[in-house]
Amino acid sequence: MTDQHSERILEETHLREILEEAERQLKQAHEAVERKETELQELKREIRENTEHGAADLSTTDGFEALVELNQSIAPVTNLVADYDETMRKIHRLNNLIKCPYFARIDFCFEGEEIPEQIYIGKTSLTGEKAVEIYVYDWRSPIASVFYRFMTEEAFYDAPAGRITGRVELKRQYEIRDSRLLYFFDTDRSINDEILKQLLSKNTSPKMKTIVETIQKEQDIVIRNLESDLLMIQGVAGSGKTSIALHRAAYLMYQGLQSRLAANNILILSPNSTFEQYISEVLPELGEENAVSMVFEDILRSLLGEKVMWKAAPGQEESGNGQTGVGRIQTQREFLENAVANGAWGDYMKKSMRYKTSEAFLGLLDRFAEQIPLRQMAFQDVYHEGNRIAEKEELRRRAMQRPETPLAVRLEQLTARVLEDAFGNRKGAGEEKARVLEEIQRFTRLNLYELYKSFWSDEANFQGADSQGVEELEEIRSGTLENLEGDCLYFDDAVPVLYLYLKLHGCNDYRNIRQVIIDEAQDYYPLQFEILRILFPNARYTVLGDINQTLSKQEDGSFYEQVRRILKKKKSSLVTLNKSFRCTNEILQFSLQFIQEKPQIESFNRSGEAVEVRAFRTRRDYLAGILKEMENCKEKGYGTICLLCKTEEGCQRLFRELGSRAELRMAGDDGVEGLKGCFILPSYMAKGLEFDAVLICDGDSDTYQTGDDRKLLYIECTRALHRLSLFCQGELTPLLEMN
Repeated sequence: MTDQHSERILEETHLREILEEAERQLKQAHEAVERKETELQELKREIRENTEHGAADLSTTDGFEALVELNQSIAPVTNLVADYDETMRKIHRLNNLIKCPYFARIDFCFEGEEIPEQIYIGKTSLTGEKAVEIYVYDWRSPIASVFYRFMTEEAFYDAPAGRITGRVELKRQYEIRDSRLLYFFDTDRSINDEILKQLLSKNTSPKMKTIVETIQKEQDIVIRNLESDLLMIQGVAGSGKTSIALHRAAYLMYQGLQSRLAANNILILSPNSTFEQYISEVLPELGEENAVSMVFEDILRSLLGEKVMWKAAPGQEESGNGQTGVGRIQTQREFLENAVANGAWGDYMKKSMRYKTSEAFLGLLDRFAEQIPLRQMAFQDVYHEGNRIAEKEELRRRAMQRPETPLAVRLEQLTARVLEDAFGNRKGAGEEKARVLEEIQRFTRLNLYELYKSFWSDEANFQGADSQGVEELEEIRSGTLENLEGDCLYFDDAVPVLYLYLKLHGCNDYRNIRQVIIDEAQDYYPLQFEILRILFPNARYTVLGDINQTLSKQEDGSFYEQVRRILKKKKSSLVTLNKSFRCTNEILQFSLQFIQEKPQIESFNRSGEAVEVRAFRTRRDYLAGILKEMENCKEKGYGTICLLCKTEEGCQRLFRELGSRAELRMAGDDGVEGLKGCFILPSYMAKGLEFDAVLICDGDSDTYQTGDDRKLLYIECTRALHRLSLFCQGELTPLLEMN
């Protein structure tokens, strides 16, 4: 007891010393900010004076010289603003560090040394003057990997200078909150399960938190992987895939002066905008700027935009820019609403999406795109002043050349060549040149929407196609042509239209992206991966998925081999994470009944309440049962209570019935701000999220009956941390083994 007490005194003394150093640096940073603000105001005043007095008349020599001086004076301002911003970021880091300077310590005895060095590890580093003394090591530093990967034993870590070996003499974890040491314990006996259990037993929050205190060995290996151009992670529900990916992004931003990535070099593709908001605080909490984040739908809209989102007025053939198209593009959420619903339309949408995004269909689109100059473009002879300056077949022949260059680029270059041959550098030919240009553009302008319609209209485009397993091709063709006559470009057509656009026009918008993180990757189709390969040619990939959580299609282990083949990266690896940390044992075991080929899931040993399954005869009793369960969850202190229905239509109906009788909201419109208290959410919008309590409200035999429904139920069940209930009116789904 005496040793423990003295050790506590030593730790509290050390904490005070660290806090004093951090507060000293914080004071210096505030003083530096004040000085920089004063300097900025002075520089701005000087620039205003120079602008008013010196740059009044730029037509004179004096005025021009004043302008040069003005430009030279702007450079110090730019540098000062950059310094100011960096100091403000330092203030933010120090404020966070003071609340909890570190969470772990290892005593590491370097090989050849006799006395171990005390290494304190935190979310960010704290160094002395000129970084000579390190008070706290960043969790991403090479030596910090020893904490995550070794017990008190022989250990090593890989530093820029090579592998460093030694021995861990002590491994200790801390709970520090608001600058106060609550407790600490040595983990040579209990690893870090004690803190992990405490964290998992707490209520969840509307936004994802960091996991630096509880990163597991296998997770740390994935986070620090710098070898793979394509890193694929197959992880069961609750294995921490998304957290690993975000911490990996933070690690890549930290790693090395040469290889580190800026926030705008990393792109995170999320399954939906609610999830995008849910993960938005992780990187800032780790002291980094947020990476570029979007959903696939954002890419569709940014690149297609007015290329297809225009609808001609009645009787009008073309818009001013020569395009015909639609009023809007169907959202992915609308597509999923249709796809998860049982019925003929949902079945058609799933069949159509699978076919139009398959590798076989990709081959048909490629062949069509190559033959556009030959079969789709009505080349004409070009005349000027009665003389033929370009012959149509020669134009067609030249347009077919250099197929590796996007067709739109070839046509622009071809047009420029014709104009140059006809007019050269002749002055005063502007109007004549414009007239000839307009004549050429009548047959070289590419109408994306009409080309896509033409592709589906011509049966010859499908001759020789591998139709095995696509007996419904004629149904899909007729359905597509009918849909293309409407005001909406459906999602199953938007994806191939985007691919066709990239084939014809190319795209350089995302050349700066060097790391792409794809979450819920199992829901992407082959053509979407092909689009990503074209858009991000210089990027490495981190692909996160769980084939047991696939929406609107079936996947197996071959999915990752398909991804590897499409993305064509030199070094690729697949990591499997089978340990689930989210659910209690009871919830996890209940959830596994919906997986036909059960994976070897290792559960983090956390027990809880039994899953409740109830069927009611009348609507009145059913609604009363849900209300009672909601109150029960509130009494237990759960902060996030999610009512899940299979579709948004089901959510809307339940909300109409219960909204006036309970504090209940429809989640989605207000993003993560709506994920507090009691709320209703459709099943497909819950991907990647977690809640204290989950009530599956429509578990009846009519709603859940197919193989796709099994995966939906697995997804819904594994959203729950502490409590899970399943309710229905009428007969329970036959997919329940525990009927």
